[in-house]
Amino acid sequence: MKRTGFALAILLTGIFVFSCDSMKNKSNQSAETDKKSRWYTEAQVQTGKTVFLKNCAVCHGKKAQGTNKSLAHGSKPPPLNGTAHAYHHSLSELKRSINMGGLSESGKMPKFKDLLKEDEKLAAIAYFQSFWSDAVYRKWQKMSRMK
Repeated sequence: MKRTGFALAILLTGIFVFSCDSMKNKSNQSAETDKKSRWYTEAQVQTGKTVFLKNCAVCHGKKAQGTNKSLAHGSKPPPLNGTAHAYHHSLSELKRSINMGGLSESGKMPKFKDLLKEDEKLAAIAYFQSFWSDAVYRKWQKMSRMK
């Protein structure tokens, strides 16, 4: 009887461990699938990093985290890494902000319309969106569909 109970305990432990490991793998696969289903490619993110660091990081931070420093005009550039309101804007609205700057919305961001090529603008957006969690990215997708 003791052997049967011991064998049963080992069997149940093995099933539990296997089940937990299987659930963990499914969760990891889901996260990978979420990242792969985004509109941009890894190459765009890498190009975007270069563009962002050269043109945007001075105000928005190297990892799009925003900065605590006030600029000469007194405002603080917002984070673009998914911790603030950037995900409320569709892709076309994000491109418009890059093209037209923030002056029309009482901000001080300069216009990049003639300074960056279209693919560079998209790459910069891909770069900062790559910091967004899957939950934030899904919210952005949902909000973008509603506009």
